[in-house]
Amino acid sequence: MGDGYDPYAADRPGSTRAFPVGDPYAGGAPYAGGAPYEHGAPYGQQPPYGHAGPDGYYDDGGYDQQPPHGQDNVAVYRAGGQSAPHVAGPRPRWRELFVGLVRNPTAIFDRTRDHQVWLPALTVSLLYGALAVLGIGLTHDDIVNSTFSVALTGIAAAAVGFAVTGAIFGGVTYALARQLGGDGPWKSTVGLAALIGWLTDAPRLLLALVLPSGSAVVQVVGWATWMLCAFLLTSMVRRLHDLPWGKAAAASALQLLALLVLIKLPTLG
Repeated sequence: MGDGYDPYAADRPGSTRAFPVGDPYAGGAPYAGGAPYEHGAPYGQQPPYGHAGPDGYYDDGGYDQQPPHGQDNVAVYRAGGQSAPHVAGPRPRWRELFVGLVRNPTAIFDRTRDHQVWLPALTVSLLYGALAVLGIGLTHDDIVNSTFSVALTGIAAAAVGFAVTGAIFGGVTYALARQLGGDGPWKSTVGLAALIGWLTDAPRLLLALVLPSGSAVVQVVGWATWMLCAFLLTSMVRRLHDLPWGKAAAASALQLLALLVLIKLPTLG
């Protein structure tokens, strides 16, 4: 310029420049020339994307989104997006767990999603295995007519075998749920799958101890409890893994088929 003024002199080493005092992002505060941040500010003087302006949260869409006080503007992603939001809570006690599986299974599955249920599942599996030896006609006579040591060994082996089988069934259900897009934890899935599989068959098993397996009562209770198992297992996978009903049923199908072929049909005839 003719008057010798150099606009870049203040940016050279050893020079100083005066800046406006205050938060440039506060409402009406000056920014590099005194212009406040507004929606009508000249191009190049609007705040960068994601910074808060005087009216709220600025973005490229041309509208403000004011996040709640003390909360981040973060969207939570769920795998399937088909279930309602989960309600976290403390681990249910044994009585709450067993009664809740029948009365309000959805609430129980939500509460146990982030908790393991190893001890209830293991206890039910061991008891079921011990009673199953006496409830199946072929093994019942062998156990009753054998010596005490042989009977005790057979009952203990059956208890351990059913506990391992329940864990395997639950592991398969968990693996299938993950393959279908689920995001649930493996501890609660395996434990609840084993618990549901054996607990729902307990009424039929208790009746088989006192009634012939071919009786109409045992037959009706056996098929009814298997359908109850199918509903609870599918509902559990749906809630824990946030899957739609179709995918949850597909993930539960292999365990249900195994229970039907290996447990139900041999005892119901």
